[in-house]
Amino acid sequence: MSNTNVTTKPAQAGFTAKAANYIDERTKVGVAVKEFGRKVFPDHWSFLLGEVALYSFVVILISGTFLTLFFEASMVETHWNGPFAPMKGVEMSAAMASTLDISFSVRGGLLMRQVHHWAALLFVASIGLHMLRVFFTGAFRKPRELNWVIGFVLFVLAMAEGFTGYSLPDDVLSGNGLRIIDGLIKAFPVVGTWLSFLFFGGEFPGIDIIGRLYMLHIMVLPAMVILFLALHLTFVVIHKHTQFPGPGRTQQNVVGFPVLPVYAAKAGGFFFIVFGVIVLIASLFSINPIWNYGPYDPSPVSAGTQPDWYIGFADGALRLVPPGWETEWFGYTWSWNMLIPILVIGVLFVLVATYPFIEAWVTGDKREHHILDRPRNAPTRTAIGAAGVTFYGTLWAGASSDLMATHFQQSLEFMIHMLQALLILGPVIAYFVTKRICLGLQKKDRSIALHGYESARIVRLPGGKFTEIHEPLDEYERWELVSYHSYEPLMLRPDADGKIKFSQRIRAGFSRWFFEDRIVPPTQKEIEQSQHDHH
Repeated sequence: MSNTNVTTKPAQAGFTAKAANYIDERTKVGVAVKEFGRKVFPDHWSFLLGEVALYSFVVILISGTFLTLFFEASMVETHWNGPFAPMKGVEMSAAMASTLDISFSVRGGLLMRQVHHWAALLFVASIGLHMLRVFFTGAFRKPRELNWVIGFVLFVLAMAEGFTGYSLPDDVLSGNGLRIIDGLIKAFPVVGTWLSFLFFGGEFPGIDIIGRLYMLHIMVLPAMVILFLALHLTFVVIHKHTQFPGPGRTQQNVVGFPVLPVYAAKAGGFFFIVFGVIVLIASLFSINPIWNYGPYDPSPVSAGTQPDWYIGFADGALRLVPPGWETEWFGYTWSWNMLIPILVIGVLFVLVATYPFIEAWVTGDKREHHILDRPRNAPTRTAIGAAGVTFYGTLWAGASSDLMATHFQQSLEFMIHMLQALLILGPVIAYFVTKRICLGLQKKDRSIALHGYESARIVRLPGGKFTEIHEPLDEYERWELVSYHSYEPLMLRPDADGKIKFSQRIRAGFSRWFFEDRIVPPTQKEIEQSQHDHH
């Protein structure tokens, strides 16, 4: 009898196990799943903002796939004969007619349209809020500078995706938005007219601008969003998550839940919560009722036409620029009232995208950062963020200057002048007020770390003096208040030739601006002396 030792697999192995083993033997996907499954995610609520953005995009893909089945991206003229009486027999493009059919004739079509629109708004909003959380906590620092740039590109792509989407129905609102884009393109001297013809395929509105926007909306831009989302998540896995200071939380040790099984279950449940909330909002609140606007026609343009909120800053910039800024140079008209807003928005975008590199250059900090800052402990950065938000918000408000004038019963010129003043003075005021608040909070933290919390109990000492009893802090509470790095302004030092370069002077000037006003955390010796005096 043969004694050959043969290892056999259990006969009762199920189909799923066999399929998994088959795939793993040929792709080694099990190794990747195992490594990813052990990744730990922090449990702080602010990290959910990124997940909301991801889940909103999934909802956009699902609802967009449904709408693609019924939408006709064509500018061919037709007469609509659907069930909505006020629009029956009205001449319009096939794009708007199909959108009306989706809204009134397709079962569930109106709900899917509104789910798609609300999910798009939530997608852009959650990306913006996620970026603000990253900025104010310093999560963009080394080694995550590139991921900040990727996130910002995602924000721009999300805005472009939203703009191309709400331009597709070819109604009055979307037509006005495209007309503004056409004016901005044509404002560029020499090349503006040719660029407009290239984009629209002829004189506005072109031969088939809806078809071109449709291609961008369902193919090019979603592919780019998916690509950058994949890059963003890949860098998150590689760099690990940042986290707020806390017990056991170090640069290498992330405190939270592993992906499998805890975090995956929580994330799956959270996805359905986000999906459900979007559907609930879409069921209760109407958005973009194109049947009230009518098909696009340049003649019925009226006050009150507003773009979606994330494009409002561009519209506001055009409204707030002073009129009459035009010059004739070299036989061309230079429309500064169009070019300056484009330049300002472009500079703003560049500064936001490159801020991590600017701050790293100013501080000279080459260390890796995995523990987040409390915003108060980076007062200049927090003040810059507040100033930027104020500037953006003022431009955003400018897009509704006509509605504000109507609601507050003021003249349109008065509202424009008020917003123009706020655009200049608002960021400056926001910067100084925010910085003073941060420094005041740091002083309070320093006092608490040295003397403890105020207990509101007044006692009389044997010598007759009245004093308040302070409650001592435990070691963790004290550490949380004082464990931040206090940067000092850079010192100018001459090189080997005894000269100081101009770039060094610029960097030193920025360093003084960043760190001249600072509150140094108490040292261990000061804390021990304070405790001794307290006892």
